[in-house]
Amino acid sequence: MRKLKLFLLLLLPLAFSACTSYKHVPYLQNDSIVNQVAQIPTLYDARIQPKDLLTIAVSTSQAELAVPFNLTVPTTITSSQQNLSSQPAMQSYLVDNKGNVDFPILGTIRLGGLTKGEAETLIKSRLKQYLKEVPIVNVRLINYKISVIGEVTRPNTFTVANEKVNVFEALALAGDLTIYGLRENVKLIRENEDGVKKIVTLNINDANIVLSPYYYLQQNDILYVTPNKAKSKTADITTSTSLWVSATSILVSVASLLVTVFK
Repeated sequence: MRKLKLFLLLLLPLAFSACTSYKHVPYLQNDSIVNQVAQIPTLYDARIQPKDLLTIAVSTSQAELAVPFNLTVPTTITSSQQNLSSQPAMQSYLVDNKGNVDFPILGTIRLGGLTKGEAETLIKSRLKQYLKEVPIVNVRLINYKISVIGEVTRPNTFTVANEKVNVFEALALAGDLTIYGLRENVKLIRENEDGVKKIVTLNINDANIVLSPYYYLQQNDILYVTPNKAKSKTADITTSTSLWVSATSILVSVASLLVTVFK
């Protein structure tokens, strides 16, 4: 009986440690609080920033009327391609540091700070004096990219085709956090259109993150997952070596304690 009590006493700290560690693992804790908060439905829409690459396509019922307003890439047709028809490739517009693009015929247009829909509306209004009918204008952001680094499975830079990505989708692209990642200390590095940089700490354990203004990422955002202390201590040795050393250390400590008690 004495041995059993001693064994249970030795296991007690490990049990408490396991419970404490588990609290730092699950995402979106306390979600019931979020569900009770009155929310105004809003759909995220990216805003155009300097150095963005845009394609802007103008269409009308009479295709030839829209040709002067579309920036296309010239293609060379060889004799073997003369009987083939294809859509000309759209050339991209680079937004300058002031948020402007040089548009055919219309000249300089300021698009910086506008959403996709706002940019389309602006261009339509400028085209009224040249076209009798209301054209279809389609603006696409073709270099919407985010980077995920630190304690994730596949750190990388990712291009997002639909121009919309939240924190969890970004982490999913990178293969999720490793066991060494601090879920309550994910850094978001952001630079706005004026070049001002900001670092925000996100806690993905807390369900309130879905209400955060930083839940959706902007183009060129960087997510950095901070390593925990265990990773810092084992930075110079492999994971397998660390596990063996830890296990051996625990066994030696337990054996030493048992020898002392039953001597």
